[in-house]
Amino acid sequence: MIKIDRIHHVAYRCIDAKETAQWYKDKLNMDLILSIAENEVPSTKEPDPYMHIFLNAGNENVLAFFEIPNSPDMGRDENTPVWVQHLALRVNSVADLLEAKAELESKGVDVLGPTDHTIFKSIYFFDPNGHRLELAANTGTPEQFKQLNSVAQLMIDDWAETKVAPDHAAWLHK
Repeated sequence: MIKIDRIHHVAYRCIDAKETAQWYKDKLNMDLILSIAENEVPSTKEPDPYMHIFLNAGNENVLAFFEIPNSPDMGRDENTPVWVQHLALRVNSVADLLEAKAELESKGVDVLGPTDHTIFKSIYFFDPNGHRLELAANTGTPEQFKQLNSVAQLMIDDWAETKVAPDHAAWLHK
């Protein structure tokens, strides 16, 4: 049986590895912990130079980026709304979330929120590559999370049949 311990790293593409590493250091205090650069892709052996950077997101969480200069310009899935694809990072409290918002705004970052999702509050902003980021602080009670867990499969089953949002968790945004 497969037993996942945790996510090793999450990787995205970036436009400029040096600029990306500096932005994450300046804006989110994430240190560069590892860089790998090769002229050939190890898994496929394709000749495609790349710079692969790894940033410390805390608690052994790693955020990685690839700069791949010989590929077509970076874009996004134009058929997917901009709010869908994002990376959410957790902060310890709502106070930390509000402090982060103020700090980001003082550094020239346009921040949306906080948005109250009942079980957590979030702020949203973009990195220099156009990736949407979310900082979230949990606010839910164990009972709320238990209630959501108890209807999770039922909601998916209802959705699969109707493609209409089931109302089992509608209380989250009321």
